[in-house]
Amino acid sequence: MSRICDICGKHAQNGNNVSHANNKTKKLWQPNLQTVRHQEVNGSVKRIKVCAKCIKSGQVIKPLVKVPAAK
Repeated sequence: MSRICDICGKHAQNGNNVSHANNKTKKLWQPNLQTVRHQEVNGSVKRIKVCAKCIKSGQVIKPLVKVPAAK
């Protein structure tokens, strides 16, 4: 399971942590991925991994929850 957003393709970024003494150690920044249920164009529902930015911007179509009718 890769840590890549299924919508925008955002993935891990690497670089260095730099201390006050200018010591450098490797660092990996992971995207904020969430597993959400997404409704596709044909109506099917799938679970996909999406970054928080895509969820906030409304690029994920969440499926409607069917509520049983009240008696």
